[in-house]
Amino acid sequence: MASRNGGSRALLPWLGIALIVIIADQFTKTLILGDFRLGDSRTVTWFFNVVRAHNTGAAFSFLDGASGWQRWLFVGLGLAATGFIVWMLKRHGEQRLFGWALSLILGGALGNVIDRLLHGYVVDFIQVHWRGWYFPSFNVADSAITVGAVLLILDELLRVKRSS
Repeated sequence: MASRNGGSRALLPWLGIALIVIIADQFTKTLILGDFRLGDSRTVTWFFNVVRAHNTGAAFSFLDGASGWQRWLFVGLGLAATGFIVWMLKRHGEQRLFGWALSLILGGALGNVIDRLLHGYVVDFIQVHWRGWYFPSFNVADSAITVGAVLLILDELLRVKRSS
């Protein structure tokens, strides 16, 4: 385990990555909010559209139809996750793949928390579809969380392989 000061120094690059995710996420959402009205859609390719959608729920619109309390639940969960992730990065910041995974998840979680605090919903705008099937719309923050989760799984698989 790194020393207290070494742990703080090791934390800065990971927080920088999370900040880049937040900036990219909020920048793209600002563009969508400025150029699209709710429900607007523009075709980019035969399988990809840019849309403006609002999600008051969580992943795949979980609790989207609730009466508003879910906003504060998801803000609270995002802030609790932030605290836990920062703590984990301080303790394990020397583990590169693990650090990348947690940084991406941190940036994505905070990007969506910012939306909930500013708007009361998360702005989604990426829509992938195939032959009439549409995947739920998502955003840069969601993408970072997904990539981070995949990296966490990969990190664990590699750790198990090294220990056997």
